[in-house]
Amino acid sequence: MGSALRKARVAALQALYEFDCARHDPVPSVLRLIQEKHLNEDTALFAQELVDGVMENKGKLDAQIRRFAPSFPVEQLSLIDRAILRLSIFEIMIDRRVPVKVAINEAVELAKAFGSNSSSKFINGVLGSVSSVMLQS
Repeated sequence: MGSALRKARVAALQALYEFDCARHDPVPSVLRLIQEKHLNEDTALFAQELVDGVMENKGKLDAQIRRFAPSFPVEQLSLIDRAILRLSIFEIMIDRRVPVKVAINEAVELAKAFGSNSSSKFINGVLGSVSSVMLQS
Protein backbone atom coordinates (compact mmCIF):
# COMPACT_ATOMS: atom_id res chain seq x y z
CA MET A 1 0.00 0.00 0.00
CA GLY A 2 2.91 2.35 0.73
CA SER A 3 4.05 2.52 -2.86
CA ALA A 4 0.46 3.07 -3.99
CA LEU A 5 0.15 6.05 -1.66
CA ARG A 6 3.48 7.37 -2.94
CA LYS A 7 2.09 7.20 -6.50
CA ALA A 8 -0.95 9.15 -5.28
CA ARG A 9 1.31 11.77 -3.69
CA VAL A 10 3.33 12.06 -6.89
CA ALA A 11 0.15 12.63 -8.93
CA ALA A 12 -1.07 15.19 -6.39
CA LEU A 13 2.32 16.92 -6.33
CA GLN A 14 2.45 17.10 -10.13
CA ALA A 15 -1.08 18.58 -10.28
CA LEU A 16 -0.18 21.17 -7.62
CA TYR A 17 3.04 22.00 -9.45
CA GLU A 18 1.11 22.47 -12.71
CA PHE A 19 -1.23 24.83 -10.90
CA ASP A 20 1.66 26.95 -9.63
CA CYS A 21 3.63 26.80 -12.86
CA ALA A 22 1.02 27.08 -15.59
CA ARG A 23 -2.14 28.00 -13.64
CA HIS A 24 -3.81 24.78 -14.81
CA ASP A 25 -6.83 23.83 -12.75
CA PRO A 26 -5.47 21.07 -10.48
CA VAL A 27 -8.69 19.02 -10.53
CA PRO A 28 -8.57 18.03 -14.22
CA SER A 29 -4.78 17.81 -13.97
CA VAL A 30 -4.92 15.23 -11.18
CA LEU A 31 -7.62 13.29 -13.04
CA ARG A 32 -5.39 13.17 -16.12
CA LEU A 33 -2.39 12.10 -14.04
CA ILE A 34 -4.45 9.39 -12.32
CA GLN A 35 -5.33 7.95 -15.74
CA GLU A 36 -1.76 8.22 -17.03
CA LYS A 37 -0.40 6.45 -13.94
CA HIS A 38 -3.18 3.82 -13.94
CA LEU A 39 -3.96 4.37 -10.26
CA ASN A 40 -6.55 2.11 -8.69
CA GLU A 41 -9.75 3.58 -7.25
CA ASP A 42 -8.53 3.97 -3.65
CA THR A 43 -5.21 5.46 -4.69
CA ALA A 44 -6.92 7.81 -7.13
CA LEU A 45 -9.31 8.97 -4.41
CA PHE A 46 -6.37 9.65 -2.08
CA ALA A 47 -4.65 11.76 -4.77
CA GLN A 48 -7.84 13.73 -5.41
CA GLU A 49 -8.38 14.31 -1.69
CA LEU A 50 -4.82 15.56 -1.28
CA VAL A 51 -5.22 18.05 -4.13
CA ASP A 52 -8.63 19.21 -2.92
CA GLY A 53 -7.36 19.57 0.64
CA VAL A 54 -4.29 21.55 -0.35
CA MET A 55 -6.29 23.86 -2.62
CA GLU A 56 -8.98 24.43 0.02
CA ASN A 57 -6.36 25.22 2.67
CA LYS A 58 -3.70 26.94 0.54
CA GLY A 59 -3.80 30.17 2.57
CA LYS A 60 -3.46 28.32 5.89
CA LEU A 61 -0.68 26.14 4.49
CA ASP A 62 1.25 29.15 3.18
CA ALA A 63 0.85 30.80 6.61
CA GLN A 64 2.45 27.71 8.17
CA ILE A 65 5.31 27.83 5.67
CA ARG A 66 5.85 31.48 6.63
CA ARG A 67 5.79 30.49 10.30
CA PHE A 68 8.21 27.58 10.04
CA ALA A 69 10.49 28.94 7.30
CA PRO A 70 10.50 32.69 7.97
CA SER A 71 13.78 33.24 6.10
CA PHE A 72 12.26 31.86 2.90
CA PRO A 73 9.37 33.92 1.50
CA VAL A 74 6.68 31.58 0.18
CA GLU A 75 6.52 33.48 -3.10
CA GLN A 76 10.26 33.00 -3.66
CA LEU A 77 10.46 29.27 -2.90
CA SER A 78 11.02 27.00 -5.84
CA LEU A 79 7.67 25.84 -7.18
CA ILE A 80 8.41 22.20 -6.41
CA ASP A 81 9.57 22.89 -2.83
CA ARG A 82 6.47 25.00 -2.20
CA ALA A 83 4.20 22.28 -3.59
CA ILE A 84 5.90 19.60 -1.47
CA LEU A 85 5.62 21.75 1.66
CA ARG A 86 1.96 22.50 1.03
CA LEU A 87 1.22 18.83 0.46
CA SER A 88 3.14 17.56 3.47
CA ILE A 89 1.98 20.27 5.88
CA PHE A 90 -1.58 19.46 4.80
CA GLU A 91 -0.97 15.80 5.60
CA ILE A 92 0.66 16.58 8.97
CA MET A 93 -1.54 19.36 10.32
CA ILE A 94 -4.93 18.94 8.67
CA ASP A 95 -5.46 15.51 7.11
CA ARG A 96 -3.66 13.47 9.79
CA ARG A 97 -4.34 10.09 8.12
CA VAL A 98 -0.71 9.03 8.17
CA PRO A 99 1.77 9.26 11.04
CA VAL A 100 3.84 12.45 11.08
CA LYS A 101 7.08 10.52 10.47
CA VAL A 102 5.56 8.88 7.38
CA ALA A 103 4.43 12.24 6.01
CA ILE A 104 7.91 13.70 6.56
CA ASN A 105 9.67 10.70 5.01
CA GLU A 106 7.37 10.83 1.99
CA ALA A 107 8.00 14.57 1.57
CA VAL A 108 11.77 14.06 1.75
CA GLU A 109 11.54 11.30 -0.88
CA LEU A 110 9.50 13.60 -3.14
CA ALA A 111 12.11 16.33 -2.65
CA LYS A 112 14.92 13.92 -3.54
CA ALA A 113 13.06 12.80 -6.68
CA PHE A 114 11.80 16.17 -7.94
CA GLY A 115 13.65 18.95 -6.13
CA SER A 116 17.13 20.41 -6.22
CA ASN A 117 20.16 19.02 -4.38
CA SER A 118 19.27 21.03 -1.27
CA SER A 119 15.49 20.45 -1.37
CA SER A 120 15.39 17.34 0.80
CA LYS A 121 17.39 18.97 3.61
CA PHE A 122 15.27 22.13 3.45
CA ILE A 123 11.98 20.17 3.41
CA ASN A 124 13.17 17.94 6.27
CA GLY A 125 14.17 20.96 8.36
CA VAL A 126 10.89 22.80 7.89
CA LEU A 127 8.82 19.68 8.55
CA GLY A 128 10.93 18.87 11.61
CA SER A 129 9.86 22.23 13.05
CA VAL A 130 6.25 21.57 12.09
CA SER A 131 6.31 18.15 13.74
CA SER A 132 7.86 19.44 16.97
CA VAL A 133 4.98 21.90 17.32
CA MET A 134 2.47 19.15 16.48
CA LEU A 135 3.92 16.91 19.20
CA GLN A 136 3.55 19.69 21.77
CA SER A 137 -0.13 20.22 20.97
